[in-house]
Formats: sequence, structure tokens, C-alpha cells
Amino acid sequence: MPKYAKILIKKYFEENSLVKSDIESFNYFVNTELQKIINENKNIEPTIIPPNVESFKIRLDKIEVKMPEITEADGSRRPIMPVEARLRKLSYAAPIFLEVSSHINDVQRETLTTQIGNLPIMLKSNRCHLTKMNRNELIEAGEDPDCPGGYFIINGTERVLVNIEDLASNRFIVEKQKIGVSDYVGKLFSERGQYKIPHTVERLKDGIYYLTFTRVRRIPLIAVIKALGLTKDEDIMKHISIKKQFDEVLINLFEFVNIKNEEDAMDYIAKKVGITQAKEVRLERIQEIIDKYLLPNVGITKEERLTKAQNLCKMLRKFIAVSTEEIPEDDKDHYMNKRVKMSGDLLADLFRMNLKILIGDILYNFQRLVKRGKFPSIKVIIRDKLLTSRIYSSMATGNWAGGRKGISQRIQRINHLLTLSHLQRVASPLSASQENFAARELHATHLGRLCPSETPEGTNIGLKKNFALLANVSKDMPAEEVLKLLKNAGLQTSK
Repeated sequence: MPKYAKILIKKYFEENSLVKSDIESFNYFVNTELQKIINENKNIEPTIIPPNVESFKIRLDKIEVKMPEITEADGSRRPIMPVEARLRKLSYAAPIFLEVSSHINDVQRETLTTQIGNLPIMLKSNRCHLTKMNRNELIEAGEDPDCPGGYFIINGTERVLVNIEDLASNRFIVEKQKIGVSDYVGKLFSERGQYKIPHTVERLKDGIYYLTFTRVRRIPLIAVIKALGLTKDEDIMKHISIKKQFDEVLINLFEFVNIKNEEDAMDYIAKKVGITQAKEVRLERIQEIIDKYLLPNVGITKEERLTKAQNLCKMLRKFIAVSTEEIPEDDKDHYMNKRVKMSGDLLADLFRMNLKILIGDILYNFQRLVKRGKFPSIKVIIRDKLLTSRIYSSMATGNWAGGRKGISQRIQRINHLLTLSHLQRVASPLSASQENFAARELHATHLGRLCPSETPEGTNIGLKKNFALLANVSKDMPAEEVLKLLKNAGLQTSK
């Protein structure tokens, strides 16, 4: 090894940790993602309210995570260090405080900041007591100064969240099918907050392009585009392609030439879905389905319908280009089409699911007391033990939101190298009992990202992988910031 390379690698590890990306992911979850999840569920409106009140709602506002602490048997609170949590079989966790207010007839009446639970804290993250300590202080605190952190302590057990490798959401992928009614299938997982909805585009034997999403199965794509506000055939052709006229699209346009406006298109889709109520109710229900569940990543309000139609036109253009072999089909195993879910993303999924359960419990407690003729204070109806116990249970067993298992694992301490390896593990959600040859193979895009040789023998080969030593996972970036950077670099948008 050249001497300069040795110096550079040594310098890199002095400044960076092997688990730096994981710690950054957890910090982002605590600082930003938690507040986003609260904003998604901002207003809670009970269906049963006191008789003398016109409207009542509970509003969730600012969330804050403190430093790890312990509540002793006498009720006193004090900071806790990781070594004490290990020895006393406790969880290294910090209290979560939430600002809650009640609004009676749209007037704010009661505001309080209450604890809604405890959150396990990752060692060496911004919320950990060890972060600001130097080497000597770490030794005095009973910690290994060379331990990189990046794991949690639950009931005295050190546990690590295994990174999950999954297909990128909000990305349209077209592949050739060996079996099935359509030769090519386009798939997209549209993700927005708690929604993750699969969308499928197919072309059947009749030459018509069909779209499937949630309960809406195989609806003609042109009918959906027209329902979204792009009603003129000429406009649809222009949005699919200005340069070229596709005969495949003309067949589809001719088939649905009788659909002249949005209302006709909505009614056509409603009948196809099987909504049999009166026309007004039928239209209202199908509009709600289209706004909420069709491409929610683009938006969930009426204003974004036209943008959704334009997106569907782009998807159709790509589907035609792949099916006519103008461009190659997408490779699912290319790392461009994958994303790695780290500790912050996994905890966000877990917190989002359990917050819904906490909100349901708040509603139940409020409505139960209202039925008895009481008007309860919001402090009485919030149980902080519920969220804590559910998060601890998932962290202790590894059973996660969405039915996934083995996410949280007991850290392997046989030797230091095995510990570092376990902290850098990447698991695929695919089943180990199925063949999945292509997913198990070493792909060219793994270079510099995943280790080419460290993978187990047997059924898990190629499905359980490890990060390369110098690999760094970049964080998700808002589209607005990317566009701003591109415009500064000289990008011009078409009028």
C-alpha cells in the first residue's frame, strides 16, 4: 500500500466513524422527522362531544426529545449513563414531551406540555451523554473509547437496528414479464407520510393501457388522465411527446373519445370500480379516492390533479419506449433504483404507526368520559406508558411496523471486528427460502457501496450484505432544494 494511501485512510477514520451515516440518520429523525410526523396528525377531532359544545378538537403542536434520564422508585428524575443502563437492566431512553392544546368552538382553551412516552437513544448521537466526552472522560464513565456507538440499550441489552435495502419509492420502473397478461409491467410505489401505495401500468391484448392502484383495479389510463383535468386529446398527445406521435396512444384516445369532460371520466371510473350509489355520492367518493390514493407523493389536494395527469403521461411515454425497445428495461438490482432504510427511517415508521394507536387511545378515553357526562382535561386522557411500551416491545423483539421481523438484533460481541460488521449490516426484504438469483448476485453498482466478499453462506447468501468500509449514505433532500441548486447551475425550465 502506498504510504500516502495509508495516511489518508488513517486520517479518514480519525474524522469519521464507521456508523456516521446511521448516527446522522437518527439525529435527522429526532430533529426533523418527529415534527413532520406530528404535523401529519396535527388535529384530532372526536365524533362524540359534550352537548353544549358546537365543535371540539385537540391539536398537537411542538415535540421535543430531552436527554436520557431515569425515574427512580421515589419519583425523582436524574440523568442516566449507558454503563448504568447495562448493569441495572434498564433502557437508555429519553422522555418525549409534546405541546397539546384543546380548541372549543375554534377558541383555544387549554394548553399544556405533557410527556407522551420515552424514546430509546442511540449511543454517540446528539441526544447521548457520551457525545461531548473526550477519550479520558469516556474511560472514567466506564465506556470503551474505541466503541463507535450506533446502537441502543433496551432493558440492559445492546441492540442494533439492521439497515434495510428496499426498492426506491416514487420511481417508475418498467420490466419485461415472463408470465402474465401483459408483456411489460410498469410499477411505482408512491410514498407520502403514512401512505405507501403500489401503482401498476399494463397493456392488455386489446391494446388499451390500464392503471391499478389500491381498490381501483385495471382502469383505462386515458380515462384516469381525463378525470384529472387533461380532457383534450391533443393536450394528452403533447404531454406524452411533442416530437413523436405514438399510434398506440391514438388507439386508446379513439376508444375513449366519448368522454368529453372530467365529470364523465370520474363517473366512468366510479362505475368500473363498482360504486353504485347516486351520481353525486358516486362522484364525491371517486374524487376522494383519486385525490388521496392516486400518486399521493405528488399531492393529496384538488389543486395537484393536473400535475398528476402530466406525471401519468410521462409514465406512459416511458412504458411505450421500453415496450417498443427504444430504451432498455429497468434493472431492479441497480443501486440507483434502491434505497437503504437506516435507524432514523425505521424508527420513523415505528413512531408513525404507534402515534396513530396513541391518538386512537386519546379519542377512546375522551369519548368514554363524555358519554358519562364529564368534560375531561386533555392531561387525563393521554397515557404515556402506551407509546413507550409499544416502542420498547418492537425494539426488544425485532417485530416492526409493516409485519417485518428481525429488524432489531442483539449486537454480537464475540470480537471487536464482528461488532463493527454487525453495525454495518444491510438486509434485503426478500425471502431466504426463494431462489431470487438476480438479487443474490454481485452487481457492478455495489462497488464502493457494499462489501463484495462479506456475505453469509447458505440460504442468506447475497441477501444479507455489509457496507464497504468507506461507504457513506447520503440523506434524502427536498425536491425544492435540488431544483434551486440545478437552476443556479444553469437549468432552464420549459414554459
